[in-house]
Amino acid sequence: MSPEVSDLLKRALALSTDDRAALANSLLDSLETPIMDESVQDAWDQEVARRIEALKTGHAVTVPWEQLRRELLASVDHLHFYP
Repeated sequence: MSPEVSDLLKRALALSTDDRAALANSLLDSLETPIMDESVQDAWDQEVARRIEALKTGHAVTVPWEQLRRELLASVDHLHFYP
């Protein structure tokens, strides 16, 4: 990750929940192609179903958002970039 992206991530994580959601949606929209291959959509549908099942059965490990946020910010703070 470039220093610019790390800085942007750190700043984005400091935004309010609503602003982060709006930013995330805008970024995701910018990556979407107008026509998605059906096999790609099917693969995503299967992956979503697999993850939901893992959550329902207790096989997935979840982490509270605040804990994850602290860990992400700590990892960004500890990055060292050398020109």
